[in-house]
Amino acid sequence: MKAAELRSKTSDQLNEDLGALKKEQFNLRFQKATGQLEKTARVKQVRKDIARIKTIAAEKSAGKKA
Repeated sequence: MKAAELRSKTSDQLNEDLGALKKEQFNLRFQKATGQLEKTARVKQVRKDIARIKTIAAEKSAGKKA
């Protein structure tokens, strides 16, 4: 997920994406605990995507306040 794509989305869309990524992160952690995780790199990618969405959401909310 690219930052440019995220910046073009609304706050509601960012929240939806964040919720989906949080669910995926939970499922990946569950798979890791049970030994069923095949793509271990996906865990790191999801974490970075979550951080990217949170950063852009914070930028947007700071922009509204200013």
